[in-house]
Amino acid sequence: MSSRWRNIFFLFGLAAIAVMVATLSSGWNDIVRLAGSAGVWLPVIVLLWIPIYLMNAVSWYLLIRNGQPVAVPFVQVLKMTVTGFALNYTTPFGLMGGEPYRIMELSGYVGSGKAVSSVILYVMTHICSHFCFWLTAIGLYVTFHCLGVERYAIDGWLGVVLGIMTLLFLTVCWLFSLGFRYGFVIRVFGILRRIPLVRGWAERFLNRHLDQLQLIDSQISLRESGHHAPLLSALVIEYLARVLGCVEYWILLRLIQPEVTFLDSFIIMAFSSFFSNLIFFLPMQLGSREGGVAMAVAGLSMPAASGLTTALATRLRELVWIIIGVGIMKIGNKHNGNDKGAAD
Repeated sequence: MSSRWRNIFFLFGLAAIAVMVATLSSGWNDIVRLAGSAGVWLPVIVLLWIPIYLMNAVSWYLLIRNGQPVAVPFVQVLKMTVTGFALNYTTPFGLMGGEPYRIMELSGYVGSGKAVSSVILYVMTHICSHFCFWLTAIGLYVTFHCLGVERYAIDGWLGVVLGIMTLLFLTVCWLFSLGFRYGFVIRVFGILRRIPLVRGWAERFLNRHLDQLQLIDSQISLRESGHHAPLLSALVIEYLARVLGCVEYWILLRLIQPEVTFLDSFIIMAFSSFFSNLIFFLPMQLGSREGGVAMAVAGLSMPAASGLTTALATRLRELVWIIIGVGIMKIGNKHNGNDKGAAD
């Protein structure tokens, strides 16, 4: 990536941090009170995300390599992972800051074609792991209900909602499996060509960049590459990273509700993350995260206030990692403003 683009991303990150600090929904008195009550556990949950980001970086690195040696060092992939997520947290609509940054930074090592395909494949894997995580939570909730655990009650409406969610998530996972097998970029543009408002743009873009898009699809497609193991390994690692992230909720909720189990935290995190991802256009999912956690906690007959406290603590952890991610953006970069080319 050229220094000019890196400086643009860096300045954007600094501006986003300043805006977030200035517009925190909770006052500084509440933040100080939370830090005092959490004690040593607040830095613990910040440090917890070191292995989580390591797992994210390993899964992406597996997809970059795809069974072959690559020129990019793992430490650079780790740095791009942390910084990419930091930019995603600060960007409305999500994936609008971190993914372009990763593509442009990685292009200096492996070429733009390989960079685009590996980032797209990682995003698909990361999102697919979310749906697998949510499906697991629904299964656990229904299992606890069948075992007679009182707080996992299912009335008529909740049963319908859980049934619809299950069918929806299974359908999405099936669509991802097709994308992993055959590629999906060309198909997406085929759909866009049928939508009136973007039909003309999609047609022109597809005609201009058909060769590059076909190359990206071929690099994504398991049918053509034949490398199933890296993708399956990356998907498992991403899923386990989600499970490890539940430890954060478990620690924070137990400070208020000592009877909370890890499986309770698993289900609360799953449903709150699903709710907050529905409102994906807000930077740092402002407001939706707090509401989602409060609703999930209240749904298990726990005080909603404990959910709000947990959401605020995770917000502080995110802010710390955003600062770290933006701060390391300018460190140890490859000084090369030219990509190797889409055909590499």
